[in-house]
Amino acid sequence: MAAAKKHKVVGVEVLKKNGVDVDKLLETLVYNASVEFVAYYYFTNLRAFCTGMEGEGIKGVIEDARLEDLSHFESCIDRIYQLGGEFPTDVTEFCKLAGADFLQSTKKTTLRQILEKCLKAEQGAIVNWDIVCKMTHGKDPTTYEIASSILAEEIEHEAWFLELLDGRPSGHMRRRYSGERPHTAKHSRSLGDL
Repeated sequence: MAAAKKHKVVGVEVLKKNGVDVDKLLETLVYNASVEFVAYYYFTNLRAFCTGMEGEGIKGVIEDARLEDLSHFESCIDRIYQLGGEFPTDVTEFCKLAGADFLQSTKKTTLRQILEKCLKAEQGAIVNWDIVCKMTHGKDPTTYEIASSILAEEIEHEAWFLELLDGRPSGHMRRRYSGERPHTAKHSRSLGDL
């Protein structure tokens, strides 16, 4: 097929006129996507080390956060492509981008250490998605809606882990089913209609 003229992307031009630094936004979205992808992977692993009677309850909370992190990853994929971005083609580089080595675990990792790792991951995600909200508020309603939906779930996740670690009430009621993702279901088809 002959090389065709590249078309103007009006959706991106409008954002630039609104004051959005689209390149910086894309860089931040790809970074956040890598963090969510890696968190999903590590939470899958951390869950396996939640053993014993006490570990069973913790496993359920990690499962809810884990599946919602997958939804967070999926929620921003379309938007990255719509804005003209893409993901690194090397999955190793994509995972390194997240810089989440602290989430690694061993058989000697205690339940408290697992909860601390989960809390740290959720708190980092809150900061990351708040940055996107600030970049897009009043300028890019589509990306803002995605980021604010993810941020709402990340804040809930933080409260869950604080409840388990500090006995601080979170108002947490278990999801009706794992992967419910009350705020991001509309942005992600990764888990289907469970």
